[in-house]
Amino acid sequence: MKLREYLKENRLITDGSFGTYYADRYSTEEMPELANLTHGEWVEEIHKAYIEAGARLIRTNTFAANSTLLNVDKEGVREVVKAAVAHARKATAEIAESSIFIAGDIGPIPKAAGMDDAAMEEQYYEIACAFIKEGIEILTFETFADMTHILPVIQRIKQENDIYVMVQFSVNQFGYSNAGLSARKLLQEAANVAEIDAIGLNCGVGPGHMEQIFAGLHPYLMNREKALIALPNAGYPKRIQNQLQFANQPDYFADKVSSMADKLGLDVVGGCCGTNPNFIRELARRTKLRQGRIEKKIVYMEPVTKAVRHVGFFEEEDGTIKNKKLIAVELAPPADADDEKLLEAAHILQKSDVDVLTFPDSPSGRTRIDSVLMAEKVRRETGMCVMPHICCRDKNAIAMRSLFLGAHINDINNMLIITGDPVPSMVRETVKAVFNFDSVGLMNIAKDMNEESFCSSPLVYGGAINQGRRNLEVEIKRVQRKMEAGAQFFFTQPVFSKEAADRVRRIKEETGARILCGIMPLISRRNALFMKNEIAGIAVTDELIARYPEKATREEGEAVGIAIAREVMEYTQEFVDGYYFSFPFNRVYLLEKILNF
Repeated sequence: MKLREYLKENRLITDGSFGTYYADRYSTEEMPELANLTHGEWVEEIHKAYIEAGARLIRTNTFAANSTLLNVDKEGVREVVKAAVAHARKATAEIAESSIFIAGDIGPIPKAAGMDDAAMEEQYYEIACAFIKEGIEILTFETFADMTHILPVIQRIKQENDIYVMVQFSVNQFGYSNAGLSARKLLQEAANVAEIDAIGLNCGVGPGHMEQIFAGLHPYLMNREKALIALPNAGYPKRIQNQLQFANQPDYFADKVSSMADKLGLDVVGGCCGTNPNFIRELARRTKLRQGRIEKKIVYMEPVTKAVRHVGFFEEEDGTIKNKKLIAVELAPPADADDEKLLEAAHILQKSDVDVLTFPDSPSGRTRIDSVLMAEKVRRETGMCVMPHICCRDKNAIAMRSLFLGAHINDINNMLIITGDPVPSMVRETVKAVFNFDSVGLMNIAKDMNEESFCSSPLVYGGAINQGRRNLEVEIKRVQRKMEAGAQFFFTQPVFSKEAADRVRRIKEETGARILCGIMPLISRRNALFMKNEIAGIAVTDELIARYPEKATREEGEAVGIAIAREVMEYTQEFVDGYYFSFPFNRVYLLEKILNF
């Protein structure tokens, strides 16, 4: 019988945690997945123990079966998958029960150095194909923080094969994943993917917290067509003699999970970390296994509250788009506590036709005044529209959500969300970058909070464009992903040539994005040489440097910078929506000279 048919009349009990039970049962430091090749009898014994306890779905011993975690090549991963499937089949063949299902288990792949999104997705696809080649008809993607890398893979394999796909996310006690997304957001997005058959949560929390999280989702649970899964941990571990150990309370676990199954009409229940066969035995004993197909199945609905858009810097008060070239000016917060020069520059710009002031977030990975706090002070003193840059380098998801909340209550709702520069190599041994997600991941957090917390006044955020990327197609796709994540505008890297302007034009044509062209009026030959050799991502050519006299006066150097800025504006005038100025040493008085020509 196919799993899809089975679930129409039955609730399914899964196994528990292979990894933690393996560590408790066998005295070895070997990764469980490698036992598929070295101790196949151990793998089969664990599967049989869960089946005898009442599990009717077992997951292959492959959670960490990827090249990064096992330190093997693609062929090595395929060998592990093939052996794992064989051991699972052998274990189930010895049980006199026809309805025992085997799911190919796929866990998150840590992003290794040099691995881009395409390589990550390709590895997930190859792992999935390895299972399908062995005749597996059920795939479970478990313990994920989002679907960034697995969604394209799921859609691809479903086009090619008739398989059943289960997707489970891991969240903390407060209902947020490591990517900063809420359980509601994660399950809502997964529920709207036709190629996914079952959705739910696993790991991260014990049964009590998982029950609370699902209960909080109740307003969004209506007439669903996806099966719903709950696989909590046994509880929370304690470190004993340098080992993590879970409390052995199978009765409590079983009571909570079986109660949750009945209240919410869960289709698939079982366990994750710390749940050995005793937990599954008690769960199977307490859980009502027969069920007619419950009418109130899950479709995730949008919140009833209607959003009233916050007026972004590119909008008029009535919400219409400004019919002018927008002007943004960057003011770099100081590296010390003296903000006098920055405030002086802000007051100069207060008299100009500037739409927004932007503030970098510790650029180049060097400490500067916090961008949000700097923006708030300038807004209070000048009344101008402000926009802090928010980068992903220095804060985890908890801190990012806290930052967005704090900015919002101070009426700062315009933001430029970027991945951020790495920490300088000389301080890496003592200062560690966070980078739990990139700019697209952070935009998804902002999008999630707009739907949950900021309905009446959403954040308005944009992203950066690196038109100098060697493969422009990759940059175009990245801009499109940012737009899907809610980005409403883009600032480019500084443009210094017709060739760079043409690349921006191509991005505009391909994406339809609202783009402000980056303009940096370099003020001297020395300044140009520094930007060329010391700052990554800014393409300063030798031809441009040659335009600056070696022994020019201050006025002569500035004049060259002004002329180049005007040329760039002429190259881009037909297709960009505005200009994003960054002035070396906060020489903002140059703006008037550039614009008045």
